[in-house]
Amino acid sequence: MLKSLDRLKVFYHVFDKGSVISAAKSLNVSQSAVSQSLQKLESETKSPLFTRLYKQLVPTAAGERLFATVKPFMAELDICLKTLAQSKVQPFGELRIGSPMEFGKAYFPGIVAAFRKQYPDVTFYLKLGNPGTLLPMLKKGQIDFALVDKFQTQKHIIGNHDIYHYHPVAEEKIILACSKQYYAKSIKNDHSFKHLMIQNFISYRKDAQNIKSWFKHHFNKLNIHLQSVLTVDSHQAIISAIQHHVGMGIVASHIVSKEIKQGKIIGIKTSKAEIRNQISLTQLQDKIPTLTEKVFIKFLLNNIDLIGLQIEG
Repeated sequence: MLKSLDRLKVFYHVFDKGSVISAAKSLNVSQSAVSQSLQKLESETKSPLFTRLYKQLVPTAAGERLFATVKPFMAELDICLKTLAQSKVQPFGELRIGSPMEFGKAYFPGIVAAFRKQYPDVTFYLKLGNPGTLLPMLKKGQIDFALVDKFQTQKHIIGNHDIYHYHPVAEEKIILACSKQYYAKSIKNDHSFKHLMIQNFISYRKDAQNIKSWFKHHFNKLNIHLQSVLTVDSHQAIISAIQHHVGMGIVASHIVSKEIKQGKIIGIKTSKAEIRNQISLTQLQDKIPTLTEKVFIKFLLNNIDLIGLQIEG
């Protein structure tokens, strides 16, 4: 390993300019400093990099080989530095965002398209998943921030929550729903606890905790036994199973609002208000957001109402 990578920078300029004098001018240092750096690099590589002729340096085979390695790095470094500088004055570069699966599928393409009309130099990487996937990625710096929902977060063991900052941005209604056909055959307008608990259920987990949480909220009943006929960790699969009359499942009402209006899916109502699931923009506590992140987050918060979710607070 070299003791100083600065010597590679000097070598690059000497090779590129063809002389110590020109390299010294480009680097704004003395000719002796360039010569000393070059000598130390040759000593460390144990290879002569140039043949010294009168007022001219002729690269050796070792010099040619080293330059072929250094040149792409210097070019990429120059582009990277210019990009970093540009991102300080205007939104630029890639944003890496995490989102709940169905929320991301339904709404983020439109949000991204609207944002890029104003800021075409911004690109996006969108990771869809539950908090159990997104929060560890956030902790490792693999995404810049994430939208996570409280209802899902409660179902996953994430670890130390103190390292995250949660900013509520919206909320959605969580409902127990079934198809029109299943409702007519099995529910028959009877929304009592005794009747509902004997139905067939579609759940995200084997323990049907999401459905049990619905019964706890609406009937204040604990430790109940439910008949879970299908377990699948996908919101869209739950909706598909509901549409195929498999049973009742927990869904976010805005995802199936069209089907509800058409009467194809029916939400089970009780005397209690629907469960409200909070969606929060989540970042690491001590992370300093970039200009691009700040501008996009402001854009998201200002336009969240366009996707039909109620603003929190």
